[in-house]
Amino acid sequence: MNSKSFLRFSSIPYIVWMAIFVIIPLFFVVGYAFTDASGSFTFENFANIGMYAGVFKRSFMQAAVATIICLLIGYPFAYILSNEKRIVQKIAMLLIMLPMWMNFLLRTYAWMSILENNGFLNQVFHAIGLIDYLNDIGMISTDYIPMINTNFAVVLGMIYNYLPFMILPIYTVLSGIDRRYIEAAQDLGANRFQTFMRLILPLSLPGVLSGVMMVFIPSVSTFAISRLLGGGLHWLLGDIIDMQFLGGTYNPHLGSAISLIMMIVVLLCMGIMNRFGDGEDEAVLL
Repeated sequence: MNSKSFLRFSSIPYIVWMAIFVIIPLFFVVGYAFTDASGSFTFENFANIGMYAGVFKRSFMQAAVATIICLLIGYPFAYILSNEKRIVQKIAMLLIMLPMWMNFLLRTYAWMSILENNGFLNQVFHAIGLIDYLNDIGMISTDYIPMINTNFAVVLGMIYNYLPFMILPIYTVLSGIDRRYIEAAQDLGANRFQTFMRLILPLSLPGVLSGVMMVFIPSVSTFAISRLLGGGLHWLLGDIIDMQFLGGTYNPHLGSAISLIMMIVVLLCMGIMNRFGDGEDEAVLL
């Protein structure tokens, strides 16, 4: 058996896995989306999506806010880390990865305890007198700052859970940039700001785009974070889909239609970002 035959044979388990757990379920989603309970072809499921337009808007807005904040935090962190000593980089990577070794739900439950009305943060605010001060100036009229079951809590949960997915690809790209390029730019008279804007930033865009996609896509489709930290008061697309398949309003046809629309929108966003990344790469080469 030659190498090509071996590679083809070894890829069979992967192809079977993809067919069973990816391709076939997608066909089921498409089939449910275009049929009704009797199995007849219909577009009614897509017409009914309009009642959830506000949920679509909230999902994409909150996912975009979480992604932007992750980028604003993650890029400077990754840039600074890429210029540190190797031992510092290893320790920092360990600390970044450590929370990801714990269960996703456990991390989210921990934030519930932190953000509750009598949770850790409000106790700290009590201790430093912040809550009394806010009551005195009329900003709040309670003995706690309401944080749990808010949009703020949902976005915070997204940032905490998905920030490592922004840092890691950016750090990987930045640490792989040939330092001779930077030295050459400095030899040609570029200062630090010019070197960063015209060399480092364009070269790091593939990592930025990967990080944006890795944060935005799970954020826009999450339902555990919005359910636990939002208290079921701030529905996102994931909550609506989950409700259609597992909730009391069982309607897999409408849930499939929403899932299909969301997949199309996400794929369009990925295509636009990939085209943008290709354009930037060509600009750097020129």
